Amino acid sequence: MSTIMPEDKKIRQAVKWVDEGIQDGKKLSRLLDEAGMRFNLGPREEEFLYNFFKKNKQGLDDNR
Repeated sequence: MSTIMPEDKKIRQAVKWVDEGIQDGKKLSRLLDEAGMRFNLGPREEEFLYNFFKKNKQGLDDNR
């Protein structure tokens, strides 16, 4: 039996995982790169995730 996740579920899990990493003080760019591999995101999903955090997390320092 396959363990393929519906795309919206993958995105939700990736957003949660990245957000938790930010709270732990990890670097956003590294988290976004790893999330793409960890959650098997396609290019559009990765772009969405990047834009979500860049636009919605104002004041977040990417150089952490």
